[in-house]
Amino acid sequence: MFRKIIGIFLVLSLIGYTGYEKFIKEKEAEKGPTAQEVFASQGLEVGKKAPDFELQTLDGKKTKLSDLKGKKVILNFWATWCPPCKKELPEMQKFNEKHGEDVTILAVNYTISEKGKAQGVQQFATEQGITFPILLDTDSSVSNMYKIITIPTSYFIDSKGIIRQKFIGPMTENFMEKTVKKMK
Repeated sequence: MFRKIIGIFLVLSLIGYTGYEKFIKEKEAEKGPTAQEVFASQGLEVGKKAPDFELQTLDGKKTKLSDLKGKKVILNFWATWCPPCKKELPEMQKFNEKHGEDVTILAVNYTISEKGKAQGVQQFATEQGITFPILLDTDSSVSNMYKIITIPTSYFIDSKGIIRQKFIGPMTENFMEKTVKKMK
């Protein structure tokens, strides 16, 4: 009798688990896109012209995106307090050292969120050995224009000023090389 009860319990458990597994799969399908997919869908569209802007660099010079027409650009949004940003900056520096003649990296710092403002960003860039232009988005106007939700976020802009790819998260040197190679 005890064996029958255990057998019935096991069969019912198996049926219940199978039903539960099916229920979970159906619910997951109803949930829709993941957070990463939602973030990637936000912002500016791939294939559209990158909005022009002008920001000041750490050394006080004005940089305008439209002045770089004819060059490929990696437009990166970051902050010194962001761990993934810290991870990707050395990769960006390596990429810049190899490809800086052909591709311009513009690192737009979310300066409004920085404790030391421009001085803290300058100190961080010096300590990290960053040689590509760092632009100061002191009022977050450019971050808002590019609809930045999370950092780091990067836009790959071709020589005609068209957005060819958007990437959320820390980039590697290899990823940048592959992505830029696909651009005109």
